[in-house]
Amino acid sequence: MKKEYVYILITYIAMQLSAYVGQPIVYIIGVKGFHTSESYMKMMTPVYWIVISFISALIIVLLILRKSERKYQLERSTPLSVGKSITWAIGGIFLAFIAQALASIIEQMIGIKPGSENTQRIVSLIETFPIVVIVSSIIGPILEEIVFRKIIFGTLHKYLSFFSSALISSIIFGLAHMEFVHLLLYSAMGFTFAFLYKKTNRILVPISAHVIMNTIVVIAQLLNREEIQKIIEKQSFIGGLFS
Repeated sequence: MKKEYVYILITYIAMQLSAYVGQPIVYIIGVKGFHTSESYMKMMTPVYWIVISFISALIIVLLILRKSERKYQLERSTPLSVGKSITWAIGGIFLAFIAQALASIIEQMIGIKPGSENTQRIVSLIETFPIVVIVSSIIGPILEEIVFRKIIFGTLHKYLSFFSSALISSIIFGLAHMEFVHLLLYSAMGFTFAFLYKKTNRILVPISAHVIMNTIVVIAQLLNREEIQKIIEKQSFIGGLFS
């Protein structure tokens, strides 16, 4: 694995663990530096840190990736044309939802209840603090596609078949969401995004599909949350999971 990719993985892991250090710092700055009330800062500190940490990680990752791509430009496979890539990105959205539907059906067959606590928490957070939608719908998917598809899947695929590398990277992707009961569902979506990356050799394709998919889920949940909850309770796959 390229050393630049190792730096990106370290950055991503550090971002995930940064709340233990970052949130207390933000809280202290808010209370003592800006004389904000303690009750307000207790409520807002997690939100501030989510946005700060994700934006910071994205900037660092893109800077590292830019340097890496310049250095290793000749190693890259020839991507599809822009027009075909756009077509695959749009088609990938439907593929991801189909994969999610099939995985959801299998989960229900083995007794796993539909619906995601992860999704509900995020939607509730967005309803209260709309700025979080930037993280859930844009920054999060970009980071995940770079880490799990470009780096982990891409590195594994140098030594393993597509199926093996996509399967392993997708399981890691699912485990990273810490919602183990829906591992199959997350893995199915991860496998779909790996397929899009393999098919087009453009990381922007699975990124686009992932961003649009998450955005659709956010909008659907916000506009029709009660109705969607009824559908979920009737054991339909509609409603989605954030990945």
